[in-house]
Amino acid sequence: MKKMTFKEFKIESNIEIIESIMKANNGYVTSKQLSNLGIHRMYLNNMKEKGMLEKVGNGIYIDSSKIEDSYFVFNLELSNIVFSHMTALYFHGLSIKAPNDKYDITVPNNYFNYKIKKHNVFYVAKDVYELGLIQIDTPMGNKVRAYDMERCICDIIRSKNRMDSEHVKYSIKEYIKRKDKDLVKLSKYADKMGIKKELMDYMELFYE
Repeated sequence: MKKMTFKEFKIESNIEIIESIMKANNGYVTSKQLSNLGIHRMYLNNMKEKGMLEKVGNGIYIDSSKIEDSYFVFNLELSNIVFSHMTALYFHGLSIKAPNDKYDITVPNNYFNYKIKKHNVFYVAKDVYELGLIQIDTPMGNKVRAYDMERCICDIIRSKNRMDSEHVKYSIKEYIKRKDKDLVKLSKYADKMGIKKELMDYMELFYE
């Protein structure tokens, strides 16, 4: 049996740790996670050169055998963004179609990053920014920051001039059919966001 040097042992051990992190995180690992464990990010470059993983974002890597989840990577890169409106409704199963590479996102009023420029960005005050904030699974099973159904319904009504009217109608109709809807919460959100009358008009129109 070939003897292993301490250096080789250390490299092998750190690679095993990185692989265990990827296994626990659906194939993903970040340089920040390694820094927190005191492992140098050079190991990520070594594994990349060996074809063990691929870089998919700033400090974000994925197991080479996995398919990239663009929603998850985007949310990892920009922790202040929240998937909202029609994009979040897609995660809830309430959108007429899947988003393309242009997402509906909400951010605090004072936030800016050049990576959000191509997306549909909605700026809100801090108290509204945190209203209905949850973690939700993407279609590939990764957790991202998004709004709950009730917040999304309020959002598309409040921003109806920036939405496709048919998509708005479809989402509201589908929400009304849902057994897990919370009309009390919906009413509270609408009141907080100043759209109570508009919400009631839509609900009366579509509620059977």
